[in-house]
Amino acid sequence: MDWMTSLQGLIGGILIGLSATWLMATLGRIAGISGILGTLITQRPRGDSAWRLAFLLGLISGPIVLMLLGGGLGNVAGGGVDVTGEVIGQPAGGVPLMLLAGLLVGVGTGLGSGCTSGHGVCGLSRLSVRSLVATITFLVAAIVTVFVVRHMIGGGA
Repeated sequence: MDWMTSLQGLIGGILIGLSATWLMATLGRIAGISGILGTLITQRPRGDSAWRLAFLLGLISGPIVLMLLGGGLGNVAGGGVDVTGEVIGQPAGGVPLMLLAGLLVGVGTGLGSGCTSGHGVCGLSRLSVRSLVATITFLVAAIVTVFVVRHMIGGGA
């Protein structure tokens, strides 16, 4: 990892923190992605949809604008090409397994009343004990999953 990569990560983290703070300060809302999207889809709130749509469009358009400006995909391996130094490549289990995993993440965020952005970024910064427990649970589940997949099932690098 070079200094530029570290700087980009730092700037990204600052922008995430600022956006979460701005949303809380201006609308009194938590920047939890699963809650923003889930409420928009399931409840279709009147008068409350514009900021939700703007927030979600910002999540999608930010990386697209960066790529159009020549920023590339960062450390994400693109197009199945194994490029030295790139961390994330094509899904190891294929697209169907990735879709199933995404569905399970969605179910988990429903059961956990939030996701890593809501609990991990916003909840921890508000010193929420519930968010601390949720974030620890997310991390332990991820660690166990990686261990099982890589060392017990043998499905990863």
